[in-house]
Amino acid sequence: MRLKGKKVLVTGACGFIGSHLAERLVEEGCKVRAFVFYNSFNSWGWLDEADRKKLREMEVFAGDLRDPNGVKESMKGIDAVFHLGALIGIPFSYHSPDSYVDTNVKGTLNVLQAARSCGVKRVIATSTSEVYGTAKYVPIDESHPLQGQSPYSATKIAADKIAESFNLSFGLPVMIARPFNTYGPRQSARAVIPTVISQAKSGSGTIKLGSLFPTRDMNYVSDTCEGFVKLSECDEAVGKAVNICSGTEVSIGALAKEILGLMHSRKRIAKDGARIRPVRSEVERLVGDNTLLTSLTGWEPRYTLTKGLSETIKWFSVKDNLKRYKSGIYNI
Repeated sequence: MRLKGKKVLVTGACGFIGSHLAERLVEEGCKVRAFVFYNSFNSWGWLDEADRKKLREMEVFAGDLRDPNGVKESMKGIDAVFHLGALIGIPFSYHSPDSYVDTNVKGTLNVLQAARSCGVKRVIATSTSEVYGTAKYVPIDESHPLQGQSPYSATKIAADKIAESFNLSFGLPVMIARPFNTYGPRQSARAVIPTVISQAKSGSGTIKLGSLFPTRDMNYVSDTCEGFVKLSECDEAVGKAVNICSGTEVSIGALAKEILGLMHSRKRIAKDGARIRPVRSEVERLVGDNTLLTSLTGWEPRYTLTKGLSETIKWFSVKDNLKRYKSGIYNI
């Protein structure tokens, strides 16, 4: 299926990856309908920071994934759906797990039901590397066992399985995109890279982090979006879950040191007990296998970690961007 000229819906277009993907799909020649979370401020989230020219080419739809009627209305006339809308913060899922079930599980069901009813030709459901939990073997391929090590990851496993069931039960052309740790401009304050950069630019002499030993497979947002595009156009990927990852890993401590080095900062890194996750919930190691995505689509990452971090730091160096982040508090 070629995307050019197709009418596509992006749920979660107000979020970090969703806003970048909506822009990328405009570049691809798609007619983009951007589903943003309704609020009384008429804020479109990070989509408000999108390229003005690209934004003018989008149709913005304000709604709530938890409402099946609004979701179905947003789906009318759509050829393909990129479903990225979700609650994603792991610490907040300890605090408010019900909201994760409502948004991530029921919201995904609403998207799938609407897509089936409206005759959508392709659904790309967004998963997460967190569904794998701590690696039982590396690199992690798509056959790795799923482990619900947090309420967040458990709801994403449930959403993945509901998506799988709609393909097997009803023949809905669903594929599951499973990005590993994505970073870049506009990422929320609850993620580690914005946490380090914003604290490095603050007045404090200390960078406060949680555990420094877990490893992550870091992917610049442009590479992740390119993975979504290539995957969506691949007919052979229908019915499959596919990793989007670099195949490399870096510890949180080493990542923080690289960021500080690029920023020429001498601030020290300290462990903050409030940021430590429950021992059995912490995912200690994530490094993905991208063989399936590469073999299906030819995709490969274009950004090294150093290049991606440099682009991210540059974005944070703009005063108006930095002031959005409250570096003095722990964002869950």
